[in-house]
Amino acid sequence: MTAPMSARLATKGAINEQEKLIVQRGELEESLVSNVSPLKAPVIKVRGTGKAGGFGKSSSGSSSSNNNKAEGKEYAKLLQKEGVVRIDNVLAADTADQVRKYLYDLRKESEIDVANGKIQPIQRFADVLLKQNRCDLTVPMGDEVITRALDETLRLSPIGSTISSVFGDDAILHEFSCLMSDPGSQRQVIHPDTPYIEGKGPVLYTCFIALQDVTLDMGPTIWLPRTHCKEAHEEFKDTSLGSDGGESKKDALIRTQPAVLGTLTKGSCAIYDSRVLHCGTANRSVNGTSRALFYFSFKNPEVLYPGNPPSIREELAAAKVSLGDLIEDLQLLSKGKGSQLIARLGSLMR
Repeated sequence: MTAPMSARLATKGAINEQEKLIVQRGELEESLVSNVSPLKAPVIKVRGTGKAGGFGKSSSGSSSSNNNKAEGKEYAKLLQKEGVVRIDNVLAADTADQVRKYLYDLRKESEIDVANGKIQPIQRFADVLLKQNRCDLTVPMGDEVITRALDETLRLSPIGSTISSVFGDDAILHEFSCLMSDPGSQRQVIHPDTPYIEGKGPVLYTCFIALQDVTLDMGPTIWLPRTHCKEAHEEFKDTSLGSDGGESKKDALIRTQPAVLGTLTKGSCAIYDSRVLHCGTANRSVNGTSRALFYFSFKNPEVLYPGNPPSIREELAAAKVSLGDLIEDLQLLSKGKGSQLIARLGSLMR
């Protein structure tokens, strides 16, 4: 049954008022965060690599694989400690360019299909804080450019090994999407993607991959490292003012906790624990550049529901694809033996 016009207008007004409050809160938090530095790739010293924050695509498959595993273990240690870590050069520049074009074309096509009533918005777009000039476009699997991006990030870079070092090969693909922030998008409020649960470890690791250089004015993500813990979450939830009417514990945490900014170069990534506090900032690009972050997350296989709805195509979510199976399929594909898993998943896309 269709709601009366007055009810729909009231609902829309309530949403607009809520978003106005979120924008105001975001502006306040922007003034609180002062101890900010760029998120930098750490120096990872592994025998036989001798490089900082990146990886080498060796001509020897086994050598490259061994290096990635060794580096992945080191990145995983930092990720568990800090809650966020940067890895450079996970996607070739030309691949990033092609993925970006593919996804913006898909966005345009999807917006037209939604406007014409061919599909429902949820079939192409996930929910996101402050939708104006911002969207979360779920990505299909099966197209060659996306398969190549998966191969470069999961098989040829240390990303897959970093995640498997903590969750194992049975980690489940939980999200597969692209965050797009256009000029004019507002700053989000600081938030965790999932709650901290006493006695439980990490539930999700999310990997943001920059499809273009992300400059300071383009709305880079900001993270508060080491806030994926009980103490930080308790303080973050305490919004009561002090006995003297001073700031809340939440505001004090935001003001005093060192923050890092995701001014990533094209093809680099940030992997973060879903419990770490973060937000997308406002895109005030002077050149009118939209920021695109291709991303995926993997879920701890011991966790049934992590505490947030996933940004992923329904068909992919139902398939419960494991990290190990996905990498194995990419390895077969690299040897010219064809892809069974990815081809099957591609055939399911609607």
